[in-house]
Amino acid sequence: MAERVAWLLVSLVTLTMITFGLGVLAPGDPAEVVLERRLNQPPPQEQVAAQRRLMGLDRPLAVQYLRWVSSAAQGDLGRSWLKGLRVSEALRERVPRTAALAAAAAAISVLIGVPIGILAAVRRNSLADHACRVAALIGASVPSYFIAYVLILVFAVRFRALPVFGFGSAANLVLPAVTLALGPAAVLARLTRSTVLEVLGEDYIRTARAKGASQPVVLVGHALRNSLIPLLTVVGLSLGHLLGGSLIVEWVFAWPGMGELAISAIHARDYPLIQGFVLFAGSVYVIVNFSVDLGYAWLDPRIRVGGQR
Repeated sequence: MAERVAWLLVSLVTLTMITFGLGVLAPGDPAEVVLERRLNQPPPQEQVAAQRRLMGLDRPLAVQYLRWVSSAAQGDLGRSWLKGLRVSEALRERVPRTAALAAAAAAISVLIGVPIGILAAVRRNSLADHACRVAALIGASVPSYFIAYVLILVFAVRFRALPVFGFGSAANLVLPAVTLALGPAAVLARLTRSTVLEVLGEDYIRTARAKGASQPVVLVGHALRNSLIPLLTVVGLSLGHLLGGSLIVEWVFAWPGMGELAISAIHARDYPLIQGFVLFAGSVYVIVNFSVDLGYAWLDPRIRVGGQR
């Protein structure tokens, strides 16, 4: 446990270094960008120098990094150049919307991927198995923006069944959630098929069948239950990816989450907001990965958190 916590801290510190480095290596002088937005014209060099001193950019990089990390640890990620708000407040407003989208996409991916994987495993080498594998391959290969436009064309333009843009109702959530879910669902279906096939060849499955256990009991109570560890890995890491990687989908559907905010910040070169987004998304991914490791020990007590049996 202590070793895992130590690696968690090392990962978070490395993430802060990378995030701070993005702001340092980004093109343009932050002080000049701030003044140019404020004055609507190129600022004089005297004002740029004064603004650099005010922002602490004239200090050594090590000092700037320590100040930034200290402020970030207290929840202060600076102010957005685009909106004038604190970055933490801007993110706090968008996080629940992205979290709702990610949770819906994760639930849909499980509801789609696990049954398809079980069906393919039970009917191995049949027409249903081949169809499931082809569908999973297509779902994992097609980019999300292409899926988004196909869903818009079919369900919004052709049948007029669902809205395309907006936020505020469950109907607005359907298309972006399904778009995000299809990729993880394809990966989950392929993994479920392989793990269930492996488990179905074990001795205890034959014993359960010899005792008269029904097929649903064998599949759900024995095979799927003992396949949960690799499935937990995919679901957990997919959730972390969905929380931080929904930029394009949110932009396509005008979903007012963190992804839409990050794209606006990239277009405006709002570096504090970009740094805040990268730090938050990376932290979520690292923490979810750590939680998945803890879930291994909960599902199978024989597994230690340190990764040994």
